[in-house]
Amino acid sequence: MALKVEEITALFQTRGAAQYGGEAISQLQHGLQCAHLAERSGASPELVAAALLHDLGHLLVQREPAKQTGVDDLHQFMALPFLRGVFTDAVLEPIRMHVDAKRYLCQADSAYHASLSPASQRSLALQGGPFSREEAAIFMAQAFAADAVALRRWDDHAKDPAATPPGWDHYVGVLEQASSAGMAEAVR
Repeated sequence: MALKVEEITALFQTRGAAQYGGEAISQLQHGLQCAHLAERSGASPELVAAALLHDLGHLLVQREPAKQTGVDDLHQFMALPFLRGVFTDAVLEPIRMHVDAKRYLCQADSAYHASLSPASQRSLALQGGPFSREEAAIFMAQAFAADAVALRRWDDHAKDPAATPPGWDHYVGVLEQASSAGMAEAVR
């Protein structure tokens, strides 16, 4: 069942205060910071929406953090059934691919792994580690791969406890704009 913008808002209001992995911020703070970085970079409304919602899977399926269970939670896939039909692939695919974008960047950028937070380094190991050169080429050949890489970079920088991005209300219009495109596509 697809979630409406109001239902997504309610999820972030009720569950967004949860700690974001092993970082010193909440899930909500992380999403807002990521969306703000995307917006400041001039990203499309769809990519800003993807940045805001990329970790929605953590809120939908409340499990013990991967660092505690030693199992990848596959959060990048969890939100997709709840967003399909509301948002287009321009939102869904960067969300789906943001974990693989981390794996890609570890292969493509020799300094990238060292720049990851300790929590992101731990989750990388659970997510399959860096891509091989062949896997990286296959990844980049996919539609929306460049958007997923941009999202990943914003994701990596959206962990600042002192950051003051705009609040949720600022992004409701972006979500509505991005979702109206998805609704128009679903009607076709």
